[in-house]
Amino acid sequence: MTARRALLGGLITGLALLAAPGCAPAAGTRIAVAANFTEPAQEIAARFEAATGHRAVLSFGASGQFFAQIANGAPFDVFLSADAERPIRAETAGLSVPGTRFTYATGRLALWSRTPGLVDARGAVLAQGGFDKLAIADPKTAPYGLAAVETLRRLGLFERLSPRFVTGASITQAYQFTDTGAAELGFVALSQVVRHDRGSRWIVPASHHSPIAQQAVLLKSGAGNPAARAFVAFLKGPEAKAIIRRYGYEAP
Repeated sequence: MTARRALLGGLITGLALLAAPGCAPAAGTRIAVAANFTEPAQEIAARFEAATGHRAVLSFGASGQFFAQIANGAPFDVFLSADAERPIRAETAGLSVPGTRFTYATGRLALWSRTPGLVDARGAVLAQGGFDKLAIADPKTAPYGLAAVETLRRLGLFERLSPRFVTGASITQAYQFTDTGAAELGFVALSQVVRHDRGSRWIVPASHHSPIAQQAVLLKSGAGNPAARAFVAFLKGPEAKAIIRRYGYEAP
């Protein structure tokens, strides 16, 4: 009888703790993340889970593809785009929670080769030649691909070099083409190469292309999810911003 009472008391205590404020069970949230932000997002998600107990399930891809999926009902809670255009379109189309759109990072473009010395400090290799293939992300769906095209047009090299393009569906694929040698050069996100010293690179001046203002937005499907709202708040905080800067981005 005593054991039965103890068991009953333990169950009542457990239920009371679950009902108490601040003791709600941890939840999960699904985040659509622009491919260029893969590594910092993984680190932020790990810190987020450690700090809150909530789990962020990350999916990576091209921002344009994600927008199309979200418009067709894909069950993401938060959208981290590589540009401002898609979050604005999500807002206009009523796919997001009003007032939640913000810039979480400003990206930088780099010309990179796995071959040491091939890329000089001014990117003159683009005009000089000495390579067969140039990897870029699809400018129709990937903002970093659009920035690469704008850079080549500014340099007056787009028409000459476009036959050499190896086009990836995302900036991750453009990096993979360059890293595996399928292309000797590639326009990649600085965040993809800033943490290693392999090869050679040119950091493209920000004046060569439109700003890569990467914006996030809470989607309607995540409006009632406390984990989604907690992730958005964490992304704005000092711990996430320190990670963002460490990967070569500017953080607001």
